Amino acid sequence: MAAPLTRPAETPPPHPAPPTKRPARPARAASGPGARRGQRRAVALFTVPFFALFTAVTVLPMLYAAWMSLFREESSGLGFGGTERVFAGFGNFTEALGNEAFLRSFGHIAFYCALYIPAMVGGALILALLVDSAMARARRFFQIAYFLPHAVPGLIASLIWLYLYTPGLSPIIDVLDAFGAHWNFFGQDEAIYSVVNISAWQWTGYNMIIFYAGLQAVPREVLEAATVDGSGALRTALQVKVPMIRPTVVLTLLFTCVGAIQLFDAPKLVQLRANTMGEDWSPTMFIYTAAFKGHDYGLAAASSLILALVAGLLSFVVTKLGNRWKAS
Repeated sequence: MAAPLTRPAETPPPHPAPPTKRPARPARAASGPGARRGQRRAVALFTVPFFALFTAVTVLPMLYAAWMSLFREESSGLGFGGTERVFAGFGNFTEALGNEAFLRSFGHIAFYCALYIPAMVGGALILALLVDSAMARARRFFQIAYFLPHAVPGLIASLIWLYLYTPGLSPIIDVLDAFGAHWNFFGQDEAIYSVVNISAWQWTGYNMIIFYAGLQAVPREVLEAATVDGSGALRTALQVKVPMIRPTVVLTLLFTCVGAIQLFDAPKLVQLRANTMGEDWSPTMFIYTAAFKGHDYGLAAASSLILALVAGLLSFVVTKLGNRWKAS
């Protein structure tokens, strides 16, 4: 008997493959006049407040000082008829440039910079290298400790050091006397060192933080390569780390020079005890004395503009020399 015919099993139809998702196209940046206007408004939102404040506190005072420098107060008759403002042209500028006290004040600041800048910048760089060294411990503590003097306002710092310089009150003088060393902090030749000490004490820690931040940006691979090549810690610091933070050093020198030429609070307070310094020891002290004691606002305005010009020229020279040092 023949075997019954068997029906072949039906294979299920293949399921259609799920549609592949196409990667989402990145959204195109908005373009066109509307988008550009929005970008300009965003830029203006962030820049207009700065320029408004800069104009209010810098540009307008300089323009007003330039206007005041062109006039002079003169008394009529024997001085009983009051004073009147007369146009002087560039007379106040020629008077300032011919004033021996004003010119001598720039000499004082030049000598001050020759002492202060190497001591402060060099000390800040040395401290930053020590804190950044592999053997340093408690780095956060030393950073805060070195920065604390800068947190003290300059006027308060000058008052503190004025107390420490005063004989009969200062423990520093008592220690010096115990060792047989006598030092007059308000002497004719010693007063400038007292001023340098106040400024260096206040700004060394601040610049140390800046240098230390620059050292943190030095690639660790470069330092490891120097160590593998047999470079010691001192050689690595002088020939690897310092050259790689040249831009930071140049910027610090620029700010230090501009700030030094505007020195006022420290010599003003030291001058209260060191009478040999005089009330016109620095250019800013000369301007202050001319304006608020001599009531010669035209001369004070002209002197302030000359000081601003010297600061600008000094900034240009420091920047040029710094760029050459960086390029070398």
